[in-house]
Amino acid sequence: MTHGSSLIDMLQNYIKIAFRNLTKNRTYSAINIIGLSVGMATALLISLWMWDELSFNKYHEHYDRIARVMQHQTYAGITNTSTATPLPMRAALQSEHGSDFKYIASSSRTEDRILAVGEKKISRKGNCVEPDFPFMMSLRIMKGTATGLDNPTSAMLSESVAKALFGNEDPINKTIKVDNKNYFKITGIYEDLPYNSEFRDVSFLLPWKYFVEEEPWVKRSETNWGNNSFLLLVEIAPNTGFDQVSAKIEKIKARHAKEEARFNPKAFLHPMSRWHLYSEWENGVAVRGRIQFVWLFGIIGAFVLLLACINFMNLSTARSQKRAKEVGIRKAVGSLRSQLIAQFFSESIMMAMFAFVVALLVVQLFLPWFNQVADKQINSPWDNQRTWLPGLGFALMTGLLAGSYPAIYLSRFKPVSALTGSGSSVKLRGFRSAALPRQTLVILQFTVSITLVIGTLVVLRQIQHAKNRPVGFDRSGLLSVAMNTPDLQVHSQALCQDLLRTGAAVNTAKSSSPTAEVWSSDASFSWPGKDPDQLGDLGTVGVTYAYGRTVGWQLKQGRDFSSDSGTDRLGMVINESAVKYMGLKEAVGTPVQWNGDKYTIIGIIHDVVTGSPFMPIQPTVYMLKEDWASFIHIRLNPAVPTREALSRLEPVFKKYNPGSPFAYKFASDEYDRKFQAEERIGQLSTAFASLAIFISCLGLFGLASFFAEQRQKEIGIRKVLGASVANLWQMLSKDFLVLVMIACLIATPIAYYLMHDWLQHYTYRAALSWWIFAAAIFGALAITLVTVSFQAVKAALLNPAKSLQSE
Repeated sequence: MTHGSSLIDMLQNYIKIAFRNLTKNRTYSAINIIGLSVGMATALLISLWMWDELSFNKYHEHYDRIARVMQHQTYAGITNTSTATPLPMRAALQSEHGSDFKYIASSSRTEDRILAVGEKKISRKGNCVEPDFPFMMSLRIMKGTATGLDNPTSAMLSESVAKALFGNEDPINKTIKVDNKNYFKITGIYEDLPYNSEFRDVSFLLPWKYFVEEEPWVKRSETNWGNNSFLLLVEIAPNTGFDQVSAKIEKIKARHAKEEARFNPKAFLHPMSRWHLYSEWENGVAVRGRIQFVWLFGIIGAFVLLLACINFMNLSTARSQKRAKEVGIRKAVGSLRSQLIAQFFSESIMMAMFAFVVALLVVQLFLPWFNQVADKQINSPWDNQRTWLPGLGFALMTGLLAGSYPAIYLSRFKPVSALTGSGSSVKLRGFRSAALPRQTLVILQFTVSITLVIGTLVVLRQIQHAKNRPVGFDRSGLLSVAMNTPDLQVHSQALCQDLLRTGAAVNTAKSSSPTAEVWSSDASFSWPGKDPDQLGDLGTVGVTYAYGRTVGWQLKQGRDFSSDSGTDRLGMVINESAVKYMGLKEAVGTPVQWNGDKYTIIGIIHDVVTGSPFMPIQPTVYMLKEDWASFIHIRLNPAVPTREALSRLEPVFKKYNPGSPFAYKFASDEYDRKFQAEERIGQLSTAFASLAIFISCLGLFGLASFFAEQRQKEIGIRKVLGASVANLWQMLSKDFLVLVMIACLIATPIAYYLMHDWLQHYTYRAALSWWIFAAAIFGALAITLVTVSFQAVKAALLNPAKSLQSE
């Protein structure tokens, strides 16, 4: 017989014995497979999420050479970083540093517009961009050409939008109407951008020339270095690097905007490969972003898988007495220790492979839920043959990790001692010395689990803390409609009057920004006592007279805008944060210079949350600027049911804006979206913490089984001597409670340190209350008692005659 055939026979024998052992001990095998499959499924889901995060924007062929131009500005010793740049910077880069760039393109904000073909109308998000944009982003052209955006009357559509508007017809050279106003000829159709692209919402592209011609403020901004309102994208030339080009363009704004040189503006390139993962800046340095969650979930996934492997180790060694004679016989007939190790590894690998199959089914089942919670569109990777080899490798490594300790531990039994009888085997030094490692592993399991539970409670408390923050306006019954067509803009006065006549609305007003956002700011404000080194950068919102009454803001001092006052055209209402920022002791009546005009502060309102609810409020001024209006806000009549009120309002909008659907947004829904990122973290953390506790309980069940089996005869003797079931339950349970208490003592300072550091990222944050740690500790102890009690009571109820019969 050849060496190769003997090796195959040996492997077949290993597999046969492994399968026999799995089927012989169905309960333990099922627990092991469940624990491993849950751990592996969690690790697989997290791996898919991490891969999606790390591959963000890689759809764009030259993403490693694409960047956005950003700028630092320093005042009062603090450096602020902004993605917005002045519009003239684009021409300056082209003329002064053109050789360093392959493409340069300005882009507008992504916003909803009405697209129409005949009677078919849809609302989609799109950008106005310069002609280089399609080439820079390597858009995959399905029909037509990418060069059409040179013409101010051309447009490009994504495949899905083209399908929605034209069906199966060829859309090239056909015409669409945008916002019931302008017509554009379709010159190109591009493949829809994937969900993990920064521009995933861009469903159509309009020419930058049209944007400049259509918006007078954009035209005026072409020579204004003080208006930082534009996104500027570049692709650097092949023979350059980001740091090299950043050094060249650093002083470009300081050279052209002498009046802002005192704020030391520094232009630089932020690579596309870092947009998603490093988006949070502190004093001029990109310190955080999604990368922190990539590391966090990666560590959690590794720990959850480790917990599952620890389960396998504990459950395997819990059965060591039953395997001792098997090992003794094998060694007595000449088996080498290496062969025994191979045998035990074959069992763990086989179990890992079974668990891997179950894990794949679990992943497939829960992937839709995971996508919804994590805001992803991850597809099953198993349709791709290239993912199977890493997957099988992952299962193999899991099997080796899970089986490492049992294989080494079980294979070292001495044949003479192992064959003296199952009763004496518990006295072997090997069994006694193995208790400490198993106890250590259980402590590690619960340390990780309790840390995750505490972290989850802190995240959920922080979200609720921010939700309870005073919002500064009344969200209930308030809705907004974007004025994205000339019909709405021309007839807005009549429209508002007719809305009130329906009885469904009690107030209407207009503004330049949504109620919970500030879309523009200006750094040219000045007031008496202003520090010359202070930037004077304030958020600006244009409103109409009834805005305050409509949104329900809360006046703190002074008065609201009034149509009865002829001076309010040059009046300002400012928020509390603006008062602090400006350093005003008596703000009402203070004159403020802006754009050559002298305004007067007439009122102060309580802060309205217009940005992240976890961060400071932006200092903001509100001015009467009806010509800035982009939104109509409607306060619904509380006496009219919402559904009926909307049915009354829709015909009014159809009357004045017949070419567009009645598209509205409730202020409460828009505000709730501000919590989505943190709520996703909370939901995922809750799921991971629950899985960690579940897996740890399986491990605890294994150790309880081991201890009960090890002390079986001691329990029998104690029962003969009069011990009650309660006494025996207490004796068996206290050891586990001690282990979990040790885990709590270790987890508490670790969780406190980690969560205290996490909370520092938020200016508006909850306190680390003692009850969070107490609740986690109490819950861990309660779960421990429930888990252990099953085995403890089972052992205590065992007939002592049966447990002592071998003596």
